[in-house]
Amino acid sequence: MFEDFITRDAALSGASIHCRVGGAGPPLLLLHGCPQTHVMWHRLAPALARRFTVVVSDLRGYGDSSKPRGSSSHENYSFRAMASDQVELMASLGFGRFSAVGHDRGARVLHRMALDQPDVLNRIALLDILPTAFLYAQTDREFATRYWEWFFFVQDRDFPETLLSGNPECL
Repeated sequence: MFEDFITRDAALSGASIHCRVGGAGPPLLLLHGCPQTHVMWHRLAPALARRFTVVVSDLRGYGDSSKPRGSSSHENYSFRAMASDQVELMASLGFGRFSAVGHDRGARVLHRMALDQPDVLNRIALLDILPTAFLYAQTDREFATRYWEWFFFVQDRDFPETLLSGNPECL
């Protein structure tokens, strides 16, 4: 997997972000969904690397990226914080502007990036998301049961971590 890609861990201002970089051409960032990691792109990234310099990274809190202690407001795990990580990562690799594809959680991070820092983006593709406000307005028991992690992740600091530490393999 990722045979022609180099592996990097970038120490950024808010987190250490794990990534792989491969190919040649215009820069393209690929952001994974929840509960995945950059590995979800392992079949697509090599093909894209024939035309692009592909960067696949783990969002903060995922995979081999660092997992900073959560704050009481959850601000350091916000889509804004995760988007800033990725912009800083791309800048550290020499890419001031780039295109990006985000899937699921990665698409939400990319959407936030497009709102906050549109000047760094050439093109974006957002895969498999609907507006959060729409989803919450439609919330019923079935939705809450299927997307339980949305409600789990916003609990007070240490509650999710304490429960998960009892059996981290349960997810």
